[in-house]
Amino acid sequence: MQVNIDINEIKTYLPHRYPFLLVDRIIDLGETSIRGIKNVTANEPFFQGHFPEYPVMPGVLILEALAQTLGVLVLKKEENRGKMGYFASMNNVKFRKPVFPGDTLRLEVSVTKQRARIVQAHCEAKVGEDIVTEGDMMLSILATKE
Repeated sequence: MQVNIDINEIKTYLPHRYPFLLVDRIIDLGETSIRGIKNVTANEPFFQGHFPEYPVMPGVLILEALAQTLGVLVLKKEENRGKMGYFASMNNVKFRKPVFPGDTLRLEVSVTKQRARIVQAHCEAKVGEDIVTEGDMMLSILATKE
């Protein structure tokens, strides 16, 4: 289902803040899938060191953006409000193309399995129609004081 969840609403679900909040907008939300947007700008602080003469978005931050997108899907649900989603694992990761300033990352996440406090999902980050990063992720859902 197409939605338009902006950064202010995203911040009600995720604890992340600048400079580590890496999802700008949610554009599609279903029961087990979500699509978000990360606008990659030349002003990102990580470009100062990665790499000054040839700025490339670090792959680990693309994975983090995917994990945050999954976090919105999981933590938006009423039964998980007030809980935290912890990145538990990532498997079968492939970095296919670099991401540059000016790119718009489309973050696509589909839940493949869910048990009580563990959610598994397949994740893809795309620029245009090209998959730039993909992998299988596990997120652990815990109360904030566990």
